[in-house]
Amino acid sequence: MSLTTPKRVLFLSGLSILLAMPLVAGTALIYVTNRGGTTIDVIDAATNKVVQTIGNIESPEVVRFSPDGSRLYIPYRGANELLVMDRKSEKIIKKVPLSGWPNEAQTTRDGKLILVCIRNTSTTAEDAGALDIIDAKSLEKVKSIPTKRGLHDIAVTADGKYAAAGAPGGHFLVVFDLQRKEIAWQVPYDYPVNPIVIENNPDGSGRRIFVQLGPTNGFSVVDFAQRKEVAMIKVPDEPKGFGNGCEAISHGIGISPDQKTLWVNSRTANSVFAYSLPDIKLLGHVSLPDQPIPGKAPRGSSPAWVTFSPDSKTVYISSCGIKTVTAIDVQAMKEVARIAVGEMPDRISTLALP
Repeated sequence: MSLTTPKRVLFLSGLSILLAMPLVAGTALIYVTNRGGTTIDVIDAATNKVVQTIGNIESPEVVRFSPDGSRLYIPYRGANELLVMDRKSEKIIKKVPLSGWPNEAQTTRDGKLILVCIRNTSTTAEDAGALDIIDAKSLEKVKSIPTKRGLHDIAVTADGKYAAAGAPGGHFLVVFDLQRKEIAWQVPYDYPVNPIVIENNPDGSGRRIFVQLGPTNGFSVVDFAQRKEVAMIKVPDEPKGFGNGCEAISHGIGISPDQKTLWVNSRTANSVFAYSLPDIKLLGHVSLPDQPIPGKAPRGSSPAWVTFSPDSKTVYISSCGIKTVTAIDVQAMKEVARIAVGEMPDRISTLALP
Protein backbone atom coordinates (compact mmCIF):
# COMPACT_ATOMS: atom_id res chain seq x y z
CA MET A 1 0.00 0.00 0.00
CA SER A 2 1.33 3.46 -0.89
CA LEU A 3 2.13 5.84 1.94
CA THR A 4 0.06 8.42 0.07
CA THR A 5 -3.14 6.36 0.20
CA PRO A 6 -5.98 8.67 1.27
CA LYS A 7 -7.18 8.29 4.85
CA ARG A 8 -10.76 7.68 3.62
CA VAL A 9 -9.60 4.64 1.63
CA LEU A 10 -7.74 3.31 4.65
CA PHE A 11 -10.83 3.76 6.79
CA LEU A 12 -13.11 2.02 4.32
CA SER A 13 -10.64 -0.86 3.89
CA GLY A 14 -10.44 -1.32 7.65
CA LEU A 15 -14.22 -1.17 7.93
CA SER A 16 -14.59 -3.82 5.23
CA ILE A 17 -12.23 -6.12 7.10
CA LEU A 18 -14.19 -5.66 10.32
CA LEU A 19 -17.49 -6.35 8.61
CA ALA A 20 -16.05 -9.52 7.08
CA MET A 21 -15.17 -10.87 10.54
CA PRO A 22 -18.34 -12.47 11.96
CA LEU A 23 -16.69 -13.63 15.19
CA VAL A 24 -14.59 -11.85 17.78
CA ALA A 25 -12.60 -12.98 20.78
CA GLY A 26 -14.75 -14.24 23.60
CA THR A 27 -17.64 -15.23 21.34
CA ALA A 28 -20.03 -17.95 22.51
CA LEU A 29 -21.71 -19.95 19.78
CA ILE A 30 -24.76 -22.18 20.09
CA TYR A 31 -24.80 -25.09 17.61
CA VAL A 32 -28.22 -26.52 16.71
CA THR A 33 -28.52 -29.72 14.68
CA ASN A 34 -31.61 -29.72 12.45
CA ARG A 35 -32.22 -33.47 12.47
CA GLY A 36 -35.17 -33.28 10.10
CA GLY A 37 -32.97 -31.82 7.38
CA THR A 38 -29.34 -31.46 6.36
CA THR A 39 -28.17 -28.36 8.23
CA ILE A 40 -26.58 -27.16 11.46
CA ASP A 41 -27.40 -23.60 12.53
CA VAL A 42 -24.95 -21.55 14.57
CA ILE A 43 -26.31 -18.85 16.90
CA ASP A 44 -24.20 -16.01 18.28
CA ALA A 45 -25.09 -15.90 21.98
CA ALA A 46 -24.32 -12.16 22.12
CA THR A 47 -27.03 -11.29 19.59
CA ASN A 48 -29.20 -14.43 19.56
CA LYS A 49 -29.00 -14.39 15.77
CA VAL A 50 -28.05 -17.19 13.38
CA VAL A 51 -24.62 -16.26 12.00
CA GLN A 52 -23.74 -19.44 10.10
CA THR A 53 -25.44 -22.48 8.59
CA ILE A 54 -23.45 -25.64 7.90
CA GLY A 55 -25.07 -27.73 5.17
CA ASN A 56 -24.99 -31.09 3.40
CA ILE A 57 -25.00 -33.37 6.45
CA GLU A 58 -28.06 -35.60 6.37
CA SER A 59 -29.89 -35.72 9.71
CA PRO A 60 -26.99 -34.32 11.79
CA GLU A 61 -26.99 -35.72 15.32
CA VAL A 62 -24.93 -33.40 17.54
CA VAL A 63 -21.87 -31.13 17.42
CA ARG A 64 -19.01 -31.30 19.93
CA PHE A 65 -15.74 -29.39 19.95
CA SER A 66 -11.98 -29.54 20.43
CA PRO A 67 -10.82 -27.41 23.41
CA ASP A 68 -9.50 -24.62 21.16
CA GLY A 69 -12.67 -24.59 19.05
CA SER A 70 -10.80 -25.32 15.83
CA ARG A 71 -12.50 -28.66 15.19
CA LEU A 72 -16.08 -29.87 15.21
CA TYR A 73 -16.99 -33.49 15.95
CA ILE A 74 -20.25 -34.58 14.31
CA PRO A 75 -21.61 -38.15 14.58
CA TYR A 76 -23.07 -39.15 11.22
CA ARG A 77 -25.59 -41.97 11.04
CA GLY A 78 -25.64 -42.11 7.27
CA ALA A 79 -22.27 -43.88 7.17
CA ASN A 80 -21.68 -44.82 10.86
CA GLU A 81 -18.86 -42.30 11.10
CA LEU A 82 -17.61 -39.47 13.25
CA LEU A 83 -17.02 -36.47 11.01
CA VAL A 84 -14.10 -34.30 12.10
CA MET A 85 -14.58 -30.85 10.56
CA ASP A 86 -12.39 -27.76 10.48
CA ARG A 87 -14.66 -25.12 12.04
CA LYS A 88 -13.57 -22.16 9.93
CA SER A 89 -13.35 -23.80 6.51
CA GLU A 90 -16.11 -26.40 7.10
CA LYS A 91 -13.86 -28.95 5.40
CA ILE A 92 -13.92 -32.57 6.61
CA ILE A 93 -10.53 -33.45 8.10
CA LYS A 94 -11.30 -37.10 8.70
CA LYS A 95 -14.13 -39.62 8.82
CA VAL A 96 -13.61 -41.96 11.76
CA PRO A 97 -15.38 -45.34 11.37
CA LEU A 98 -17.68 -46.25 14.26
CA SER A 99 -18.97 -49.61 15.47
CA GLY A 100 -22.58 -48.80 14.56
CA TRP A 101 -24.95 -45.90 14.08
CA PRO A 102 -24.31 -43.12 16.61
CA ASN A 103 -26.83 -41.35 18.82
CA GLU A 104 -24.72 -38.89 20.85
CA ALA A 105 -21.17 -37.77 21.57
CA GLN A 106 -19.23 -35.93 24.23
CA THR A 107 -15.60 -34.98 24.81
CA THR A 108 -13.61 -35.05 28.01
CA ARG A 109 -12.87 -31.58 29.33
CA ASP A 110 -9.17 -31.88 28.51
CA GLY A 111 -10.13 -32.71 24.93
CA LYS A 112 -8.11 -35.92 24.80
CA LEU A 113 -11.03 -38.32 24.26
CA ILE A 114 -14.13 -38.22 22.08
CA LEU A 115 -16.89 -40.52 23.34
CA VAL A 116 -19.64 -41.70 21.01
CA CYS A 117 -22.84 -43.48 22.06
CA ILE A 118 -23.71 -46.26 19.64
CA ARG A 119 -27.45 -46.85 19.44
CA ASN A 120 -27.23 -49.98 17.34
CA THR A 121 -24.25 -52.09 16.29
CA SER A 122 -26.51 -54.25 14.09
CA THR A 123 -24.81 -57.35 15.48
CA THR A 124 -28.02 -58.77 17.02
CA ALA A 125 -31.75 -58.60 16.41
CA GLU A 126 -32.02 -56.23 19.38
CA ASP A 127 -30.42 -52.81 19.55
CA ALA A 128 -27.08 -53.88 21.02
CA GLY A 129 -24.93 -50.84 21.69
CA ALA A 130 -21.46 -49.66 22.61
CA LEU A 131 -19.39 -46.73 23.78
CA ASP A 132 -16.78 -45.93 21.16
CA ILE A 133 -13.70 -44.13 22.49
CA ILE A 134 -11.66 -42.08 20.04
CA ASP A 135 -8.25 -40.56 20.66
CA ALA A 136 -8.58 -36.90 19.70
CA LYS A 137 -4.90 -36.59 18.72
CA SER A 138 -4.63 -39.57 16.39
CA LEU A 139 -8.34 -39.52 15.45
CA GLU A 140 -8.40 -43.28 15.77
CA LYS A 141 -10.89 -45.43 17.68
CA VAL A 142 -8.96 -46.94 20.58
CA LYS A 143 -11.72 -48.92 22.27
CA SER A 144 -15.34 -49.97 21.83
CA ILE A 145 -17.03 -51.05 25.06
CA PRO A 146 -20.07 -53.22 24.24
CA THR A 147 -23.41 -52.80 26.05
CA LYS A 148 -26.38 -55.13 26.02
CA ARG A 149 -28.66 -52.50 24.53
CA GLY A 150 -28.22 -49.32 22.53
CA LEU A 151 -27.12 -46.05 24.16
CA HIS A 152 -29.05 -42.81 23.76
CA ASP A 153 -27.36 -39.99 25.66
CA ILE A 154 -24.06 -39.46 27.48
CA ALA A 155 -22.56 -37.14 30.11
CA VAL A 156 -18.98 -36.91 31.41
CA THR A 157 -17.68 -35.92 34.83
CA ALA A 158 -15.67 -32.70 34.90
CA ASP A 159 -12.52 -34.58 35.93
CA GLY A 160 -12.85 -36.82 32.87
CA LYS A 161 -12.70 -40.04 34.88
CA TYR A 162 -16.24 -41.32 34.28
CA ALA A 163 -19.01 -41.14 31.70
CA ALA A 164 -22.65 -42.10 32.16
CA ALA A 165 -25.03 -43.17 29.40
CA GLY A 166 -28.65 -44.28 29.20
CA ALA A 167 -30.13 -47.26 27.35
CA PRO A 168 -33.78 -46.68 26.37
CA GLY A 169 -34.41 -50.24 25.22
CA GLY A 170 -32.46 -51.78 28.07
CA HIS A 171 -34.01 -49.64 30.83
CA PHE A 172 -30.66 -48.99 32.51
CA LEU A 173 -28.10 -46.30 33.25
CA VAL A 174 -24.50 -47.40 32.72
CA VAL A 175 -21.39 -45.69 34.11
CA PHE A 176 -18.03 -46.18 32.39
CA ASP A 177 -14.59 -45.93 33.97
CA LEU A 178 -12.67 -43.95 31.36
CA GLN A 179 -9.27 -44.73 32.84
CA ARG A 180 -9.81 -48.48 32.75
CA LYS A 181 -12.04 -48.15 29.68
CA GLU A 182 -14.65 -50.55 31.05
CA ILE A 183 -18.12 -50.57 32.61
CA ALA A 184 -17.94 -49.56 36.28
CA TRP A 185 -21.56 -49.93 37.43
CA GLN A 186 -25.20 -49.80 36.33
CA VAL A 187 -28.58 -48.71 37.67
CA PRO A 188 -31.66 -50.61 36.43
CA TYR A 189 -35.00 -48.90 35.79
CA ASP A 190 -38.54 -49.90 34.89
CA TYR A 191 -38.63 -47.36 32.05
CA PRO A 192 -36.55 -46.23 29.08
CA VAL A 193 -33.64 -43.97 30.02
CA ASN A 194 -33.41 -40.79 27.95
CA PRO A 195 -31.36 -37.59 28.50
CA ILE A 196 -29.06 -37.42 31.52
CA VAL A 197 -26.76 -34.86 33.12
CA ILE A 198 -24.03 -35.08 35.77
CA GLU A 199 -23.68 -32.71 38.74
CA ASN A 200 -20.02 -32.41 39.79
CA ASN A 201 -18.28 -31.92 43.11
CA PRO A 202 -15.91 -28.93 43.42
CA ASP A 203 -12.97 -31.20 42.54
CA GLY A 204 -14.66 -32.26 39.29
CA SER A 205 -15.69 -35.72 40.46
CA GLY A 206 -19.26 -36.91 39.96
CA ARG A 207 -21.76 -36.08 42.71
CA ARG A 208 -25.17 -36.94 41.29
CA ILE A 209 -26.67 -38.00 37.98
CA PHE A 210 -30.07 -36.64 36.97
CA VAL A 211 -31.87 -39.10 34.70
CA GLN A 212 -35.00 -38.59 32.61
CA LEU A 213 -37.22 -41.64 32.16
CA GLY A 214 -39.42 -41.87 29.06
CA PRO A 215 -43.04 -42.06 30.30
CA THR A 216 -42.48 -40.19 33.60
CA ASN A 217 -42.90 -36.44 33.94
CA GLY A 218 -39.81 -35.85 36.04
CA PHE A 219 -36.35 -37.23 36.73
CA SER A 220 -34.46 -39.74 38.83
CA VAL A 221 -31.60 -38.74 41.13
CA VAL A 222 -28.65 -41.14 41.30
CA ASP A 223 -25.99 -40.71 43.97
CA PHE A 224 -22.57 -41.23 42.38
CA ALA A 225 -20.86 -42.55 45.50
CA GLN A 226 -23.73 -44.87 46.48
CA ARG A 227 -24.23 -46.00 42.90
CA LYS A 228 -28.01 -46.06 43.24
CA GLU A 229 -31.19 -44.01 42.88
CA VAL A 230 -31.82 -41.88 45.97
CA ALA A 231 -34.84 -39.84 44.83
CA MET A 232 -37.47 -39.48 42.12
CA ILE A 233 -38.59 -35.91 41.41
CA LYS A 234 -41.89 -35.25 39.64
CA VAL A 235 -42.35 -31.91 37.90
CA PRO A 236 -45.62 -30.07 38.66
CA ASP A 237 -48.85 -31.14 36.96
CA GLU A 238 -49.52 -27.60 35.76
CA PRO A 239 -49.44 -26.42 33.10
CA LYS A 240 -50.67 -29.47 31.22
CA GLY A 241 -52.66 -30.59 28.21
CA PHE A 242 -50.04 -30.40 25.45
CA GLY A 243 -49.56 -34.14 24.88
CA ASN A 244 -46.28 -35.98 24.79
CA GLY A 245 -44.84 -34.63 21.56
CA CYS A 246 -42.21 -36.72 19.80
CA GLU A 247 -40.75 -39.71 21.67
CA ALA A 248 -40.88 -39.12 25.46
CA ILE A 249 -42.72 -37.01 28.05
CA SER A 250 -39.59 -35.72 29.79
CA HIS A 251 -36.90 -34.90 27.25
CA GLY A 252 -34.11 -32.40 27.77
CA ILE A 253 -32.19 -31.68 30.98
CA GLY A 254 -29.19 -29.50 31.77
CA ILE A 255 -27.15 -27.96 34.58
CA SER A 256 -25.90 -24.39 34.25
CA PRO A 257 -22.09 -24.07 34.03
CA ASP A 258 -21.98 -22.47 37.49
CA GLN A 259 -23.73 -25.61 38.86
CA LYS A 260 -26.43 -23.47 40.53
CA THR A 261 -29.53 -24.43 38.56
CA LEU A 262 -31.02 -27.52 36.91
CA TRP A 263 -33.37 -27.07 33.95
CA VAL A 264 -35.82 -29.83 33.00
CA ASN A 265 -38.08 -29.97 29.94
CA SER A 266 -41.64 -31.27 30.15
CA ARG A 267 -43.56 -31.96 26.96
CA THR A 268 -46.94 -32.33 28.63
CA ALA A 269 -46.45 -28.84 30.08
CA ASN A 270 -44.71 -27.45 26.99
CA SER A 271 -42.41 -25.78 29.50
CA VAL A 272 -38.99 -25.92 31.09
CA PHE A 273 -38.83 -26.17 34.90
CA ALA A 274 -35.95 -24.71 36.91
CA TYR A 275 -34.58 -26.11 40.18
CA SER A 276 -31.92 -24.69 42.46
CA LEU A 277 -28.86 -26.78 43.27
CA PRO A 278 -27.77 -28.52 45.37
CA ASP A 279 -31.14 -28.59 47.19
CA ILE A 280 -33.24 -29.42 44.06
CA LYS A 281 -35.82 -26.80 45.05
CA LEU A 282 -38.36 -25.79 42.41
CA LEU A 283 -37.86 -22.19 41.31
CA GLY A 284 -40.62 -22.06 38.72
CA HIS A 285 -41.16 -22.66 35.02
CA VAL A 286 -41.04 -20.87 31.68
CA SER A 287 -43.64 -21.70 29.03
CA LEU A 288 -42.27 -22.47 25.58
CA PRO A 289 -43.74 -21.58 22.17
CA ASP A 290 -46.74 -23.65 21.12
CA GLN A 291 -48.04 -24.77 17.74
CA PRO A 292 -51.27 -22.97 16.75
CA ILE A 293 -53.82 -25.32 15.19
CA PRO A 294 -56.75 -23.64 13.38
CA GLY A 295 -60.01 -24.45 15.15
CA LYS A 296 -58.28 -26.52 17.84
CA ALA A 297 -56.29 -26.08 21.03
CA PRO A 298 -52.60 -25.37 20.39
CA ARG A 299 -50.12 -28.20 20.53
CA GLY A 300 -46.84 -28.24 22.39
CA SER A 301 -43.61 -27.64 20.54
CA SER A 302 -41.89 -30.79 21.88
CA PRO A 303 -38.93 -29.27 23.77
CA ALA A 304 -35.91 -31.44 23.08
CA TRP A 305 -32.50 -30.40 24.43
CA VAL A 306 -30.87 -27.84 26.72
CA THR A 307 -27.65 -25.79 26.65
CA PHE A 308 -26.36 -22.59 28.27
CA SER A 309 -24.25 -19.54 27.62
CA PRO A 310 -20.82 -19.95 29.29
CA ASP A 311 -21.67 -17.27 31.89
CA SER A 312 -24.81 -19.23 32.96
CA LYS A 313 -27.00 -16.18 32.28
CA THR A 314 -28.97 -17.68 29.37
CA VAL A 315 -30.46 -21.12 28.82
CA TYR A 316 -31.33 -22.29 25.30
CA ILE A 317 -34.09 -24.82 24.55
CA SER A 318 -34.55 -26.47 21.15
CA SER A 319 -38.08 -27.51 20.17
CA CYS A 320 -38.23 -30.37 17.67
CA GLY A 321 -41.92 -29.78 16.89
CA ILE A 322 -41.29 -26.29 15.52
CA LYS A 323 -38.31 -24.63 13.85
CA THR A 324 -37.34 -22.66 16.93
CA VAL A 325 -34.75 -22.26 19.68
CA THR A 326 -35.90 -20.33 22.74
CA ALA A 327 -33.43 -18.20 24.72
CA ILE A 328 -34.37 -17.67 28.39
CA ASP A 329 -32.88 -15.28 30.94
CA VAL A 330 -31.90 -17.56 33.84
CA GLN A 331 -32.18 -14.91 36.57
CA ALA A 332 -35.46 -13.39 35.40
CA MET A 333 -36.84 -16.76 34.18
CA LYS A 334 -38.22 -15.03 31.11
CA GLU A 335 -37.99 -15.66 27.38
CA VAL A 336 -35.70 -13.11 25.76
CA ALA A 337 -35.49 -14.42 22.19
CA ARG A 338 -37.19 -16.84 19.84
CA ILE A 339 -34.73 -17.87 17.14
CA ALA A 340 -35.84 -19.41 13.84
CA VAL A 341 -33.70 -22.38 12.77
CA GLY A 342 -33.99 -25.37 10.42
CA GLU A 343 -36.15 -28.46 10.21
CA MET A 344 -36.72 -30.35 13.50
CA PRO A 345 -34.03 -28.73 15.69
CA ASP A 346 -32.73 -31.32 18.11
CA ARG A 347 -29.46 -31.54 20.05
CA ILE A 348 -27.93 -28.21 20.99
CA SER A 349 -24.45 -27.40 22.32
CA THR A 350 -22.28 -24.45 23.30
CA LEU A 351 -18.81 -23.49 22.03
CA ALA A 352 -16.99 -20.84 24.06
CA LEU A 353 -14.22 -19.32 21.94
CA PRO A 354 -11.23 -17.72 23.68
